[in-house]
Amino acid sequence: MSEKLAKLIFWGGTLSSLALFLALTVDTHRQFHALTHADQLDQRVVAGKKVFEKYNCNDCHTILGFGGYYAPDLTRAYSRQGEDAIVRRLEHPEVAFADSYRKMPQQHLRPEEIADLVAFLKWVSAIENHDWPPQDSVARWKRSTQNLIASATLSPGAALVKQEDCLSCHSLGELGEKKGPRLEWIGARRDAAYIADYLANPEKLAPGAAMPAYDHLSPEQRRLIGEFVVSLAASHRR
Repeated sequence: MSEKLAKLIFWGGTLSSLALFLALTVDTHRQFHALTHADQLDQRVVAGKKVFEKYNCNDCHTILGFGGYYAPDLTRAYSRQGEDAIVRRLEHPEVAFADSYRKMPQQHLRPEEIADLVAFLKWVSAIENHDWPPQDSVARWKRSTQNLIASATLSPGAALVKQEDCLSCHSLGELGEKKGPRLEWIGARRDAAYIADYLANPEKLAPGAAMPAYDHLSPEQRRLIGEFVVSLAASHRR
């Protein structure tokens, strides 16, 4: 290969790559309004961002690719945990993280600051950023939903989740509500025994929890639900 041909290939590849990069950048900027749902960016969301910055939440948490890695990524926190769980963690972090070696400081946030933060996290959670971060992948949650539907007639735990209407507060895949934490997220961080104990008396393990006790279920039924929820986390990782 001659020197002239090598230079031609080099400059041709470099300039074409640059042109493609610039074109994709311009195209992305044109889509910002739609991807970020800018029409839902109200004063409460803006106020929540200011609260997020005021308390330096990025020192420990990552959001939209920016921040620390000491605590969980908050990009999809609202979808993963739900409003009630976020509020409880903000109000009483010393209780919510009592059994974790990673502690969250008590910032003594005012109720309106908490409401603003929830609004901000809800808005961020809806941003279309190509299914990122991976641990909160919507595509994987969809597979978990399919597992629930497919196994409901086979798995006693899945049948109990439907029987007790757990999805009226919790989400699973594309099903359910976002009042409480996502079931896949619970299963990834708790074992079946803990979930069974929690169902019997949520207030004992998480003071202030809004979830009612399911002490009408037998210990065996609560164990089956715990095992099913843990199995969702395993399918989510596949």
